[in-house]
Amino acid sequence: MSENQSKFFHSINQFTRHFSKSLNEALVPLGLYSAQWTIIYLLKTRGPASQKELSLYLGVEAPTMTRTLARLELAGWISKITGTDKREKKIILTDASIQKYEVWLEAVRSCEKNILTNVSDEEITTTMDIIEKMNRNL
Repeated sequence: MSENQSKFFHSINQFTRHFSKSLNEALVPLGLYSAQWTIIYLLKTRGPASQKELSLYLGVEAPTMTRTLARLELAGWISKITGTDKREKKIILTDASIQKYEVWLEAVRSCEKNILTNVSDEEITTTMDIIEKMNRNL
């Protein structure tokens, strides 16, 4: 692996950490953490999902997902219902989280907008293409 490639991955890691921190600064005052937001966003955009489906999609270990879901349920943002397979529970958003969703989304969009200052749509598309290629290699 070249030095440039190593720097590339280091930069991705550092960006991810700093982005999560910025997102937390925007969301924590609204009662949510960035890791919780990813679950809420996924449930809102894709619909109900099992804990296993959420873990696989987000690349999160089962114990971590269990803790995060427990906190979301305790806060009243999600609930669990019986799925088509009675052994499996589906995670859904509560009415409270659906009502709060637009406020959270606005905070996230504001954070993203600040971070994307001076970044063109073309650069965003190119970066998304690169990330998609790398994801296929995982």
